[in-house]
Amino acid sequence: MKTLFLIPAPLADVDLCNIFPDYNLQIIGQLDIFVVENIRTARRFIKHAVPDVDIDKLRFFELNEHSANLQEITKIMHSGENIGFMSEAGCPAIADPGAELAAIAQKFNYKIIPLVGPSSILLSLMASGFNGQNFAFVGYLPVKDPDRVRAIKKLENRVLSEHQTQIFIETPYRNSKLISDLLKNLNPQTSLCIAADLTAPTQFIAAKKISEWKKSQLPDLNKRPAIFLIN
Repeated sequence: MKTLFLIPAPLADVDLCNIFPDYNLQIIGQLDIFVVENIRTARRFIKHAVPDVDIDKLRFFELNEHSANLQEITKIMHSGENIGFMSEAGCPAIADPGAELAAIAQKFNYKIIPLVGPSSILLSLMASGFNGQNFAFVGYLPVKDPDRVRAIKKLENRVLSEHQTQIFIETPYRNSKLISDLLKNLNPQTSLCIAADLTAPTQFIAAKKISEWKKSQLPDLNKRPAIFLIN
């Protein structure tokens, strides 16, 4: 049966045996067609996951904000071939173009198999100590004021009114600016969790009230993948 496999990728440069089930690696070794966010990093990951694979015999199609080969991918789906979709990091279709591919697969009655793998959203929530029964991932906040301040206040209001943990991300080179804006605009009693380099040896996870963060030495998150939670 024609199948779309949603293949998680590492969040950091780690030993794959510690992160991924053997089943994932077996599936990767059986596929010939991959839709990926970045061909170069996907090839490197696949070669690492399945060392004996003939990487030059595989077919790759990029699907990202700069390149969308949807017409070619659609033709492949019409032909009924199995396809693997791979995010740049973490779980496919979560805050990346994979959602669009999954929607097309649903339309073409493809069998869709999401494989188990690391998700920065869930890993950070697990470690935060925040409400894991009611939470929302809201992606990126607006970059500029006053929209960013309004967004921060709106998320804090959800925390207060619904006791709903709010989870969001930022482009790595803007992490420090986001932390500054959070400390400036959140209530002193609101809790903030900062999680960076998840699953890597340099992993950092800490949760404190805003009043406590203001007294602490802030982590250097410049160009480090991070995720933020308030509760």
